[in-house]
Parts: sequence; structure tokens; C-alpha cells
Amino acid sequence: MALTFELDPKFDGTLRDGIIALWVDVSNAGGAVGFIPPVTTEEIRPELVKHLVSMAEGRTRLLVGYDEEGAVAATAFLTHNTHRLMTHWLWIYTVMVHPRHQGKGYGRGLMSAVAEAARGFEGIEAIRLTCRGGTGADRFYMSCGYKEVGRVPGAIRVADGDDRDDIIMLLPLD
Repeated sequence: MALTFELDPKFDGTLRDGIIALWVDVSNAGGAVGFIPPVTTEEIRPELVKHLVSMAEGRTRLLVGYDEEGAVAATAFLTHNTHRLMTHWLWIYTVMVHPRHQGKGYGRGLMSAVAEAARGFEGIEAIRLTCRGGTGADRFYMSCGYKEVGRVPGAIRVADGDDRDDIIMLLPLD
């Protein structure tokens, strides 16, 4: 069964807790979403607050995917570019699918829903994202139509002696 997506859902305690739980589970399963495992709810909460502030300021929008039980199973944050010469594309951040749903096509569904949402934003021509090298995420995004447009070697330090490339990817929305 496919996920049900909602752009800009009503934000309440249940949604907050669902996103935090998703972020903890994805991080602890080795997902490249800003943390190195193990992480706790207390470590994730301040990062979510930063996203919420951006949402309150109108710079970021939230796309949530719910599973058949109504639980938060996927997220992506779509952020408008604030540079006046780059307002024709947006960033996506914190792209996550719960580990229990890996391999079901939900990631592809999420990326399709992201593109569809972005097409509804006035003046948006492309989506940019970055991903951590060495995880295979770049191959996944390429399979969703994204193209690698830049790479910063060794920009992400996940541990002493383990530096990863920061890969910049773009999806034109034609």
C-alpha cells in the first residue's frame, strides 16, 4: 500500500512526536539525515525546532507521508531559497522514509510527491538537494531523475578518518 502525502499538515504534538521518532529511527538505522548514531529524541528536538521556525517564517514547507496506520512514515522539508537571484529553485532537506518501509517504493513515492508539490509553487523551476557520499543516496536520487551538479570532496566528517563527499543534486521541473 502506498503512503498518503500531505503538504503543510496541521502541526500538533502528535505530528511533532511522529517526526522526531522517524528522525531518531532513521538516524539510528544509519540514515544520512544530519546525525551519526546513536541519537536520542533530545538531540533531534532542537533540529526540528529550527525547521519549525523556518516554517513559521514562511520559508519552509513540510511534506509528510503517512502509512496505512496513519503513522508518520516519511518527510521532506521544502525550503525557498532566500538569495534574490536564486528564487527560481528550492532546497529539500531531511528527506526520510522509516527503515521499516525501506524497499517498498516509498522513497520513490516521496520524491515524486516532492516534485509534484514543488511544481505547485509559483516560479519554481528546479529542486536542489545535497546528500552524503558513500551511502548510495546519490544513486537513488539519480534514479528519481536528479543529476549530480557538484561535489565537495571530504566535506562531511562522520568520524575521525571517515570523511565523505557532499554531493549536490538538481531536478529540473520542466
